[in-house]
Amino acid sequence: MPLNRRTFLGSSAVAGASVALVGGATVPAEATGQAQGPVTGRPPKRYSFTVLGTTDLHGNVFNWDYFTDKEFDDSAHNDVGLAKISTLVDQIRKEKGRQNTLLIDAGDTIQGTQLSYYYAKVDPITAKRGPVHPMAQAMNAIGYDAAALGNHEFNYGIPVLRKFEEQCHFPLLGANALDAKTLKPAFAPYVIKKLRTPHGRDVRVAILGLTNPGIAIWDKANVQGKMTFPGLEEQAAKWVPKLRSMGADVVIVSAHSGTSGTSSYGDQVPYVENAATLVAEQVPGIDAILVGHAHAEIPERRVVNKKTGKDVVLSEPLKWGQRLTLFDFDLVWERGSWTVEKVGSQVLNSNTVPEDKKITGLLSDEHRKVVAYVNQVIGTSTAAMSTVDAPWKDEPIIDLINHVQTETVKAALAGGEWAALPVLSQASCFSRTAAIPAGKVTIKDAAGLYPFENTMEARLLTGAQIREYLEFSARYYVQTAAGAPVDTSKLTNAGNTPDYNYDVVSGLTYEIDIAKPAGSRIVNLRFEGKDLDPAAKFVLAVNNYRASGGGNFPHVAGAQQLWANSDEIRNTIIGWVQSAGTVDPARFASVDWKLTRDGTPVF
Repeated sequence: MPLNRRTFLGSSAVAGASVALVGGATVPAEATGQAQGPVTGRPPKRYSFTVLGTTDLHGNVFNWDYFTDKEFDDSAHNDVGLAKISTLVDQIRKEKGRQNTLLIDAGDTIQGTQLSYYYAKVDPITAKRGPVHPMAQAMNAIGYDAAALGNHEFNYGIPVLRKFEEQCHFPLLGANALDAKTLKPAFAPYVIKKLRTPHGRDVRVAILGLTNPGIAIWDKANVQGKMTFPGLEEQAAKWVPKLRSMGADVVIVSAHSGTSGTSSYGDQVPYVENAATLVAEQVPGIDAILVGHAHAEIPERRVVNKKTGKDVVLSEPLKWGQRLTLFDFDLVWERGSWTVEKVGSQVLNSNTVPEDKKITGLLSDEHRKVVAYVNQVIGTSTAAMSTVDAPWKDEPIIDLINHVQTETVKAALAGGEWAALPVLSQASCFSRTAAIPAGKVTIKDAAGLYPFENTMEARLLTGAQIREYLEFSARYYVQTAAGAPVDTSKLTNAGNTPDYNYDVVSGLTYEIDIAKPAGSRIVNLRFEGKDLDPAAKFVLAVNNYRASGGGNFPHVAGAQQLWANSDEIRNTIIGWVQSAGTVDPARFASVDWKLTRDGTPVF
C-alpha cells in the first residue's frame, strides 16, 4: 500500500497557517537571507502557540450511552463525546487565536459505540454511495489537523479504515504501519504545519504519528500479509532526525501507546506495547508526546531524554472525549531559528461545558437512526440479569455469554475430528452496568454484554493448561486473609488488571481461594464431578483478542486453532436471542465457580 502523500488544504488547515506538508512530501527551499537573531539591545522575538489533543474517542460524538439509551454518566460524573470537545476547542481558539492553535488525536477513533458500529456494519461507509462516517463528519467540522492510527482502527478491516481515511480532511498518521511487501509506510508518517507569527518567520510544527505493534496480534486476520508494525522507538529514531533536518522547529509525537513500558502480549512480538516513555527517553529531538491507548489521565509528565538531558512533556487526556489536553509552547527566535524555550501541559474536563450544537445538529439524523436500531426488540427474558456482582460472583448473565459460545463451537465442530471433545468457554465482565431486563430484550441489551468487536475461535488445550490459565486469571483478586473484612470496591483489579482481563471458564467447577497468593489459588478444580485430568484434552471457545495473546494469558495463543469465525460475538449473542425467542436462565445458569478463603465461601 503506497504512502499517502496528500496535501491537506482548506478547512483542515489551521486558519492563517500555510500549506501542511504530509508524509514524504518535499519541503520547499527557504529563503536564506533571514536575520540571524535579535539586534543588540532589542528584546528577542517570541511566539507562543497551543496544541490541543484528544485520544481514544472510540466513536463517541454525543454525551450518550447507546447501551443504556440515556445520557452518559459515571461515578465521577464525567461527560463524553466530540460535541463537548468542540466547545472546549472553540473556547481555547477564541482565547489563543485560531491561528495559534493546532488540534490532533492519538487514535482509536472508529470503534467503541453503536454509532460507530452502525456505520461500519449496518449502513457501512464502504457501500456504494455510502454515508460519511460520523466521526469523520464531526472531526472535519471541528477542524482536526492530524490523527494517529489506533489499534482499534483496524477492527473492521482495512477497506473500512481506508474509506474513513478518504473521508477525513486531515491525515491519519502511522509511521510504524508499514506495507508488508515494500516495508514502506502504508499511511502518512507525519505532517508539518506552518504557523505564521507576528514576526514574519513561520514556525514549523512536525507531528509524527505512531501506532501500536499489537495490531499484528489483535487484528491478525485483517492485517496479516498486508501490513507490519515495528516498534515505536525504532521508527521514532528514524523519523525525528529527518523532521529536524527538514526544518521542523517543534516535533510533537502523537502515539497510540501508553507510558508504562509494559505489554499485554508477552513475547509474541519483540516490541513494547506501552512505549511512550521509552520513546521520550531514547529518541532525542522530541518536544512533546500526546499519549493514547492506556485510557489513563496524565495532565503532565516530564521525561528526561537520556541523550540530551532535556525534558519531554507527555500528556494523556482521558478516553471518550472526557478530557482535552493542552500543550502550551513558548518559543524564542535566536541564531536564525525558533527554539522551544518552555513547554507545559494540562487537561480540561469536558463536563464543564455544554455540547456544541453545531456538532449535535450536524449528526442528529445519524444519532436518531442508531437509537432506533439499538431499541429493536429481538426477544424476551423470563428474569432480570445484571453484571453488577459479576466481577466476584458467578452470575447468569456471564453464563449466557458462555452458553452461546459453547453452543456455537459445538455446532461448528459437529461431525468433525474434534466433535467428541468437551467444549469449555471463557468470558469476561466487560461492563459492570450491562443488564438483561425481565420482559422485552432489545439489540442494545444483548450488545451491551459485549461492547468489543471480538470474534470467536476454538483452541485445543489440556487440563494442565486450563489450570494454569485459571491461575493466571485469578491474579485479578487482591489477596485477602481469612477473617479479614471484604470490601468489593477494593477486592478486584489487583496489579491494575482490567475487568476484561479476568476470565471465568464454563464447563468446569472450581474455587478461587483469595487468601492464597496469586499462582496457587485454584482449588477443587473438577470436570464432570471428578478432579481435572491434566492430560485430558478440551476445546476452549475463546475470543480472538485472548487467542491472539491479548492479556498475555498462558498457552492459548500457541494452542492449535480448531475453528474460527469472522462474525462478532455480540452479533452471535443477538442472533441467539432472536432464534431462541425467550431467554430463560434455567437453561444455562449454574454456579460453577466461587471465591473462598480456606474453604469457606466469601459470598
